[in-house]
Amino acid sequence: MNAKAEIAIAARGNFIDGREVESIGGGSVEVRNPATGAVIATIPDSTREDVDAAVKSARAAFNGDAWGGMAIRERVKLINRIADAFEAALPELYQLETQNNGRPVNETRAQLGRLPDFLRYFGGLALARRDDVIPVEGNYLNYTRRTPIGVVANCTPFNHPLMILCKSLAAVLASGCTTVVKPSEYTPLTTLRLAKLMSDNGLPPGVFNVVNGIGANSGRFLAEHHDINKLVLTGGTEAGRIAGSAAAKVFAHQTLELGGKTPVMVFDDYDVEQAVNYAAFGAFVGAGQTCVCAARHIVQKTIYDEFVERLAAKTKAIRIGDPRDPETQLGPVVSQRQLDRVLSFVQAGHDDGARLVAGGQRRIVEGHENGFFVEPTVFADVAPHMRIAREEVFGPFTVVIPFETEEEALAIANDSPFGLAAAIRTRDVHRAHRVAAKVKAGIVWINDHHRLDPASPWGGVDDSGIGREFGIESFNDHFDVKSVMLSTEGKPFDWYKGTSQQPRLN
Repeated sequence: MNAKAEIAIAARGNFIDGREVESIGGGSVEVRNPATGAVIATIPDSTREDVDAAVKSARAAFNGDAWGGMAIRERVKLINRIADAFEAALPELYQLETQNNGRPVNETRAQLGRLPDFLRYFGGLALARRDDVIPVEGNYLNYTRRTPIGVVANCTPFNHPLMILCKSLAAVLASGCTTVVKPSEYTPLTTLRLAKLMSDNGLPPGVFNVVNGIGANSGRFLAEHHDINKLVLTGGTEAGRIAGSAAAKVFAHQTLELGGKTPVMVFDDYDVEQAVNYAAFGAFVGAGQTCVCAARHIVQKTIYDEFVERLAAKTKAIRIGDPRDPETQLGPVVSQRQLDRVLSFVQAGHDDGARLVAGGQRRIVEGHENGFFVEPTVFADVAPHMRIAREEVFGPFTVVIPFETEEEALAIANDSPFGLAAAIRTRDVHRAHRVAAKVKAGIVWINDHHRLDPASPWGGVDDSGIGREFGIESFNDHFDVKSVMLSTEGKPFDWYKGTSQQPRLN
């Protein structure tokens, strides 16, 4: 496929019960290519009736023989077959996702290439899982049985549409649950394509459903639906509060991966050039639109000036342009709204007296004059209390803060309502483990950034959310646990005869 060829996209619907369907009433939403600003698709703004139909389909599949009655080994064979088909379709999918969310094609290719293995890993967990036999007091056999929890509602964001979907989807399929997905209204196209691909490769109708629309409408209808058993949401902290409160009313399990303001502590024993390379990667990959964006660089004063100078030069050299061009290193942000948000934080940095050393303006790209491009931006001489050091920007934007001692670096890093990710740059192995133990975060990278693996739990603390995706932690959270207690003694029992001589009631 020509990397610069437009992909023709027709008006799209929802995907319910194994096929794409029109909405039951309701309005429509335009989907734009962020590199051009052009409308490339329309989707329904799904109604409560649409969401109800999708949840009913998911419940029927969960209870039915085609999926709910499928043997574990047969289910894993199906998951692996879908993973193979997913892998074969990657060239189409990364072109479509680049067109839909504006991420440079090289980044998209590298990210999507790993996703089939998410399915394979969780398929392996399904084959390897064991229930427990628990030693308890007395002559009893106590064992557990796990049963899939049921219907999982999944609200996914615009920044990594397929990757974040697959973090949840892999555990859903491997556990035998079913799902209804509400993708971001900005980036629904690859989610719809994956739904069709899985259906074509044997996934029973109703296991994977998609309802499109605006979060405040279709997303709300899904989160508050009375028949969901788990809510998975990746998005902003306020969206998590709203959706989580709604799901709590129906006592649904919850996994919420929310906002972040990742601190990166750079110590003076680490190579400055390498630190700058990681800083640019951590802050600007995905146009900075990641919850684990390297947003706060906390740099030891002995190397501070050199770090700032080198990071400014590195940032100014990043190639901005058409995301379909393999030479492009930074694409647009996803929307005009997001562009305006980034520029508002540039103004806030000026207002607070921080020093702009790179970027800070909208970039007009030839041939893409209506695209949502913004220069990667670095502010130096930032104080921890400044707004640009405390609030999530969600764009190609980072700040540099000086520190003197390890204790000061940790105090600055932990002075945040968020606790998703943190990073440490040091060659001192003792300091690395010491700081990792004390920093407030659910994920810590030492001399790396953005690294994830389906075997490693992913999630945050405080305002960054609850629960974990990936790993056995996520897999286990898709089951209800039943404890079975069997008396192996068989002695006569009568509590109401000789009660005072009996040692215990329970």
